[in-house]
Amino acid sequence: MLYSLARTALFRLDPEVAHDLSLKSLSALGASAALLGAGADHGAPVRAIGLEFPNAVGLAAGLDKNGEYIDALGALGFGFLEIGTVTPRPQPGNPRPRLFRLPEHEAIINRMGFNNVGVEQLVRNVERAAFRGVLGINIGKNFDTPIERAADDYLACLDGVYDKASYVVVNISSPNTKNLRDLQSTEALDSLLSAVMARRAALARRYGRTRPLLLKVAPDLDRSQIDAIAKLVVKHAVDAIIATNTTVAREAVKGHRHELEAGGLSGRPLLAASTDVLHRFARALGGRVPLVGVGGIHSGEDARAKVDAGATLVQLYTGFIYRGPALIGEARRALKK
Repeated sequence: MLYSLARTALFRLDPEVAHDLSLKSLSALGASAALLGAGADHGAPVRAIGLEFPNAVGLAAGLDKNGEYIDALGALGFGFLEIGTVTPRPQPGNPRPRLFRLPEHEAIINRMGFNNVGVEQLVRNVERAAFRGVLGINIGKNFDTPIERAADDYLACLDGVYDKASYVVVNISSPNTKNLRDLQSTEALDSLLSAVMARRAALARRYGRTRPLLLKVAPDLDRSQIDAIAKLVVKHAVDAIIATNTTVAREAVKGHRHELEAGGLSGRPLLAASTDVLHRFARALGGRVPLVGVGGIHSGEDARAKVDAGATLVQLYTGFIYRGPALIGEARRALKK
C-alpha cells in the first residue's frame, strides 16, 4: 500500500526524474528500506556459478548504473544485485527524453545509451559500500569506440572491476548503443569471448580467484542465432547466460502513443518472448550452462515460469518499478515452493 501511494506520486513526474528521486529516497532510508514490504520469508538459498545466493531473486542491471545505491538496494531482500552497465570512460548517454512509461502495459521503453560515470568511479562507489552480498557488475563499450575495437573496452572494464565483483556480465545486447548487437554474430562473439576469457584467466592468476563470467543476450534472436551462441558459450566455458535484455519489437504495444519511440521495450509485454528465448537456450545447452531469467517478471508466477523454462536464478527490473519491494518477497516465496 505504501509503495502504491508513492508510485502514484512518482508517476506524475518525468520518468527519469522519478527514477533518480526514488533511488535517493531509498538511500535516505538506509537499513529501514527493509521495512518497505519484501516480507520476512527470505526464500531458499541457491548455489550456482560457484557462488552461494541467499535466494534466487536478483536485481537486474540498469537500475543502479553507477553503484551509488548498493546498500539501500541490498536491504530490500534481493538474493543478489547487479550494477552497471559501466563503460571504460564516463559518458552522458543519449539525449533526453530517453525513458518512457507505458502504464497501460506495465512496460517501459528506454534508450538511455549506457549513461554512466565510468569504471574508475564505479569501483570507488563499490569500495564505499558496506554490502557484502553477491554483487554482479555489468560491462559494456563506450558509444564512440568502433565496433571492431569493442574488445578493448570490455577488457578495460574487466580489469577495473574484476577484484570488486562477485561475477562479471558481458553485455552485448543493449539496443541503445549503435551496432552493439552485431557482437552477437558468430565470428564477432567468438573473437570477443576468446579475448575476454583469456584476460579472465590472467586476472585469476593475478588475484588468486576466478570470477564467474556471464553473457547477456537479446530476446530478438532466431533459432539459428540461439544455437550458434549456445555453442560458443560452451566452447569458451562461459559460466552462465542472462536471458534476456530488452526488445526492439513493438507488436505487444501496437497502437500505444509511445510505440514508435526508439529503444528497448521492457516489462510485462516482454515476458513471453523473453521466456521463449530462455527455454530455447535451455534446450540448446542441455543443462551444461546455467541460465538467469529476466524480462517481464511482474509476479511470483512469472518468476516460477522462468525457472520452469530452465532458469536457475531470476532478475527483476521493470516489474520492481511497477510493483515495488512486495514483488521481491512474492518471487522468493514462489521459487521456494
